Amino acid sequence: MMHVPTVAGGAAVKVSEYYGINRKQGSLDFIDVDTVNDVRAYVDPSAIRYLQDDWGMECMRMLTTFFDTVLDSVRMGDKRRTSELLSRLSEPNETHLGISRGKSAGRGFGKQMGEDFAEKLAASEAAKSGLIEDLEDTAFFIGGVDKDIVSDVTTNIIRGPLIAYTQQMASMFGIDLVEGVDSGPVWNPDSLEWEHDFVSLPVPDGNKLLLVPKAIVRRDMHMSRGEYYRHHLSPVLQSEVAGGAARRLLDTVREGKKQAGSYPTKKEIQRMFGSTKPDITRETLKRPTIYQNYRELKKKIRPTPLSHNDMADLAEASVPDFEALLKAVVETPTGFDNATAYHKAVEALFTALFYPSLIMPEMEEELHEGRKRVDLSYTNNATDGFFKFLVRHKVPAKYIYVECKNYGSDVKNPELDQLSSRFSPLRGKFGILACRRFQDKDLFLRRCRDTALDRRGFIVPLDDEDLKTLVEDAIHAVNWKPSDPPPEEPEIPPNLADFPLLHNRMRYLHS
Repeated sequence: MMHVPTVAGGAAVKVSEYYGINRKQGSLDFIDVDTVNDVRAYVDPSAIRYLQDDWGMECMRMLTTFFDTVLDSVRMGDKRRTSELLSRLSEPNETHLGISRGKSAGRGFGKQMGEDFAEKLAASEAAKSGLIEDLEDTAFFIGGVDKDIVSDVTTNIIRGPLIAYTQQMASMFGIDLVEGVDSGPVWNPDSLEWEHDFVSLPVPDGNKLLLVPKAIVRRDMHMSRGEYYRHHLSPVLQSEVAGGAARRLLDTVREGKKQAGSYPTKKEIQRMFGSTKPDITRETLKRPTIYQNYRELKKKIRPTPLSHNDMADLAEASVPDFEALLKAVVETPTGFDNATAYHKAVEALFTALFYPSLIMPEMEEELHEGRKRVDLSYTNNATDGFFKFLVRHKVPAKYIYVECKNYGSDVKNPELDQLSSRFSPLRGKFGILACRRFQDKDLFLRRCRDTALDRRGFIVPLDDEDLKTLVEDAIHAVNWKPSDPPPEEPEIPPNLADFPLLHNRMRYLHS
């Protein structure tokens, strides 16, 4: 059933309010933006690089092929092709992300800005020399390009996957879609050309809307020109000056005051060499390995995702109320008539509880060309905690599967076999069986262990009481302070990425 808009007249409201979605930001996978104004946040291509699911890899393929094509045209001196590629970029106001004041409009990539970018890139020695390799590099060495432009360009390039994501979220939450909406330019990584199509999208108050997963949104970019200058380029310049390479210049800066043997300060380095983008570009071109080393270092460090608190601050929302989400699960009556309500309540709880380890929820996902379905699946995006533990211990866990059984009686072997039949070595062999209660939980756990010992995958059953434990642990993690007594199991840190109950269940399955 589709939700029709609950607010009209161009009022500034959240997407969730406009479409009558009974969810807060914490239990939504997308940024719950305002339907009129912008949220001051950015799509960071560095965050996309670490998404290992099919959606993320398709986005990365688009980013790589697009910018490689642009750089090839620059190095070949083909200004017409460079301009053609960049001038097709449009203003991605439909995401409502960026730095506009008031109504979303025109702060990003218009035709003229695309042409200006093409001219600057074509004339850039950093691009011609190979110093610029990725889109993020342009914010360091191209005038007029900063995080807002990098975000806008990224949004344009991955518009196709964002359309698919928006349609998926609309299907999950019953958001009304309008057919025949102009897609805007969509990059084709096979033909290496821009294309247009007519698609189905939400159009609140006549304005096209693209939803953006919070996993790829940041307050600031992972690659920082200020960080590079302060902690990488400037120390090298200090060493060079201290070594005598520019002592005369240093003496000039000090206005003839002799400080023999003294090490130049960073302020003196800034006065000697400058700190503007052209200054940084000039000095980096003389020492390209400094930036190359910085870029490689940053690629090894995974960008920190927005926390629940960050998102609450950005979207002017509240942090998740885990107890309320749990209450919605345990107060759902058992039985077939309430199976869908239970399914949705579990998804809302898990989406909030397991973020940022589990992202991109998909309900009723089709497997094996539609011959099988799974109630709920997530992409495993963990950097620590239990879901990272699975990966480190060689448990295939690219995707995490969840089956929801709202039975008034025990689940039995057929339900266990149903979930294990969804597993595969490539997509994942770990799942959660959410159910209401067990008459004999120990017996069912032994059945789960039998499944694991038969190498058919790892299934952790969680009933209502187990969910209460997970929520208690999450609340403890939120409220925990360094001065508090250590947890009972010190090897398991008290944070939202970890849950002792899940660890204990996995230990039992391995025993």
